[in-house]
Amino acid sequence: MAATFAAQLERLKEQGLYRQLRLVEESTPGRVTVDGREALLLCSNNYLGLAEHPALKRAAQKGVERWGSSSGASRLVSGTMALHRYLEERIALFKGSEAALLFNSGYAANTGIISSLTGRGDLIFSDRLNHASIVDGALLSRATLIRYPHNDPTALRRELERHPTKGVRLIVTDGVFSMDGDLATLRELVALKKEFGALLMVDDAHGAGVLGETGRGSAELLDVLGEIDIQMGTLGKGFGSFGAYAATSGEICDWLINTARSFIFSTSLPPAVLAASLAAFDIVDSPEGADLRRRLADNTHYFRDSLQDAGFDTLGSESQIVPIFVGEAEQTMTFSRLLLEQGIFVQGIRPPTVPSGTCRLRATLMATHNREDLEEAVATIIRVAATFPEVKKHV
Repeated sequence: MAATFAAQLERLKEQGLYRQLRLVEESTPGRVTVDGREALLLCSNNYLGLAEHPALKRAAQKGVERWGSSSGASRLVSGTMALHRYLEERIALFKGSEAALLFNSGYAANTGIISSLTGRGDLIFSDRLNHASIVDGALLSRATLIRYPHNDPTALRRELERHPTKGVRLIVTDGVFSMDGDLATLRELVALKKEFGALLMVDDAHGAGVLGETGRGSAELLDVLGEIDIQMGTLGKGFGSFGAYAATSGEICDWLINTARSFIFSTSLPPAVLAASLAAFDIVDSPEGADLRRRLADNTHYFRDSLQDAGFDTLGSESQIVPIFVGEAEQTMTFSRLLLEQGIFVQGIRPPTVPSGTCRLRATLMATHNREDLEEAVATIIRVAATFPEVKKHV
């Protein structure tokens, strides 16, 4: 058996698909020391830089001092603390929903929500580029999964017409697609869910806290905030903390409490995380939060426009996620390695995360990046791309 795994690992190496962990030893806003080398951080989802914010650090410390280091149990045993209730009420207020329910991660939220709301005889309509956790949730549900072409509401309409059912119809989409950085066509999806009597779930992990005038996410940006049945979001990206949530009706929250296995059978989030998350919402809702969003938008526009002007394909990005198309896996990882040697830390994305032949560098912008660092990053990407023909032909 061990020999089989060794052979399979060797094949991954030959195909340029072998993955290794990189050790981040130190971190300052916008920069890290990784594998012993200081570099500009261009692959973090800490979009507003809140993970290093003094207010979150103080809140986490106070949470531990008052409540301890762990809840000690799942939510349905003795693991529901006052902080869980406070944070859920804060999320519901933020999202404009009746209620909210915390999960331990975005993966746990998506698999738990989808497999709880749907089952045999139900239909799930999922954008083809949705996050893997959505696909896994659909598979766990045992409902019929219908994947429609990316951001194609006309194709989705055809699938809805072709698949009548007496059961639940769930349309599910990313709000911001995590590998391409483009936005879902939420207005059209809202119209379709109303016409066909479906539920609409949006995974806004990469939009919450970041997009929209007040940071409510992609639904606020596209003016459909009150039209989404289930808003899933994470606390480990724009909010600089950890965990995830479903913002939805009180009835659906109650159903999830009773049926979502990833909620029922997990020790609940610890006090330090809950307290830090509450502090993050205060910042996102403050003038400081508005300023951070403006800085992030300015950094994003500069970086993306500069790369496009240099001839790079950024795959239609509309957000702080800016992919740089390369093509093949080995070329992509060579590009990533050479950039790290030049002090730019940006990861290559390969199958199975993206389809074969569409490998890319996935750059992510932060509010804490300064313009001088981004100017140097753009210049370095252009310079490194020109040193080997595999990448240069895509420029």
